[in-house]
Amino acid sequence: MNLARHWIAGHWQGAPQGESVNPATGEVIGRYADATIADADAAVQAARQAFDRGHWAHDPRRRQLALLAWADALERDAEELATLLTRENGKVLAQSRGEVAAAISEVRYYAGLARHIPGHALQPEPGVFSTLLREPAGVAAIIVPWNAPAVLLVRSLAPALAAGCTAVVKPAAQTALFNAAMLQRLQSPWLPSGTVNTIAESGHAASARLVASHDVDVISFTGSTATGKRIMAAAADSMKKLSLELGGKSCCLVFEDADVASIAPRLAAAATIISGQQCTAARRVLVHESLAPAMREHLVRALNSLTMGPGEAPGVDMGPLIDHGARDLVQQRIEEACAQADRVLLHGGRGDPAMARGAFLAPTLIEHGDSSAFFCQEEIFGPFLVLETFTSEQEAVAKANHTVFGLSASVWTHDGARAMRVARALRNGTVWVNDHNRLFAEAETGGYRQSGLGRLHGYDALADFTELKHICLNAGVLHE
Repeated sequence: MNLARHWIAGHWQGAPQGESVNPATGEVIGRYADATIADADAAVQAARQAFDRGHWAHDPRRRQLALLAWADALERDAEELATLLTRENGKVLAQSRGEVAAAISEVRYYAGLARHIPGHALQPEPGVFSTLLREPAGVAAIIVPWNAPAVLLVRSLAPALAAGCTAVVKPAAQTALFNAAMLQRLQSPWLPSGTVNTIAESGHAASARLVASHDVDVISFTGSTATGKRIMAAAADSMKKLSLELGGKSCCLVFEDADVASIAPRLAAAATIISGQQCTAARRVLVHESLAPAMREHLVRALNSLTMGPGEAPGVDMGPLIDHGARDLVQQRIEEACAQADRVLLHGGRGDPAMARGAFLAPTLIEHGDSSAFFCQEEIFGPFLVLETFTSEQEAVAKANHTVFGLSASVWTHDGARAMRVARALRNGTVWVNDHNRLFAEAETGGYRQSGLGRLHGYDALADFTELKHICLNAGVLHE
């Protein structure tokens, strides 16, 4: 049985008591230590001391070596980590392997950047020199969700460490074993004691302590918009930096020149990635009215063809949701949507009774004309998709932008000018053309409006973990 303890000031501590359950079988696969407020305080103080009294913030070469050693250790144990991720999270093994590989790539990307965080200098007046330098912000608290716990850990922790911050990581309880396994591989001679600390909890008291603490300089959080708003309010007293990637309601705009038969299976995959539990997953398909009959037929067929089962089983396309509580909540909202929709094209359910011990839920597809409906506006975090129609580019963009979110969208057309025109009009942080859910370590992601603050991935992620300092020197001008 896997055990996960807190890692504080270079020591594993705490009695593992909380249960981690395989969502496909209901089997208890391990236990994790459940943090208290005192544990949160100890982790913050360890990170604070490592930042204030150590050389980590001033040693980019050491930071690079620590990150490279971490990537090598993750790569060595990639298959073991992917298997644990599937067992604890439920996603299919191919997705777990892809996620671990992406995390390794991202660690190496930020290892490269650790030695290249330049500033700039200018002479605004004669003899006056202004130097602008990026400095590490301090202690970063990183709150990691359960849906993609490898990439969503790394995309915050790697730039934080590259920038020179120290950190406290608070993983989701549902994937505490996996995140502990990831962080075990971070230990190396290059990482000073207290630089990275981790605590897990079943509740929210320790997380709230991190958010409120005046010894924490940055909060990096991925999760719901509602929780992000509570974090913003709780962090106001300390005025700490916030890096927030929050909810989404991604639209896929399919124009009249698109090939529906080839696109529909890709939209079905985009809607059911991690069983629909991804913030950038396809949620709404907006299709030109001339293609609506074909889209109904092909999208129903594509969703029906997906094989649901335990993530470790061969040939499975979609695993369970993260737990029974999440499954029940998602199913309730789907039933309410089906009751109000203009048309129910595919009504998913819990699937084969033989899988009743798992948190399984088959995909649902509805069609509706009013984008104000709650199921067109609310992020329903599961395998649920809404089909809508439009008659013009203007109507398509208006419907897609009718949302409080602005995380991602996709445009499907063979007309390159149209693709660029529509992409520019969409109020989203990421717009894919003839693709969906393509994410890279090198390319920033983040949202407009209530989808969050800041950007992760790419070079600009360093800005979330640094402060810009202006040093002004009046040196005068040499006169002969």
